[in-house]
Amino acid sequence: MNFKSKPSKRTFKKISIDKYIGLHKKSNPDTDTAVLKKSLTHIRTLKLQGQKCDCGNPIWIIGSAFAGMACFTCITGETDCSNDYEIK
Repeated sequence: MNFKSKPSKRTFKKISIDKYIGLHKKSNPDTDTAVLKKSLTHIRTLKLQGQKCDCGNPIWIIGSAFAGMACFTCITGETDCSNDYEIK
């Protein structure tokens, strides 16, 4: 079932790829940071090129690196992203 959720008026906390990788590495010390950086960079390029989720919303770069190309709501089931990061 495809649906287009109403985007929240709240927005992500913007973060650079390198700062996000540093935070991620603290909680996930076994992460291959080179692979993660390559994935985040590729997905950010796709988003800038207009890649959309199946529901029609823009993809969430960080979530898409781990769960496949989708928006925040389709990945998490939530609409409030104000406590979450997104790559700037």
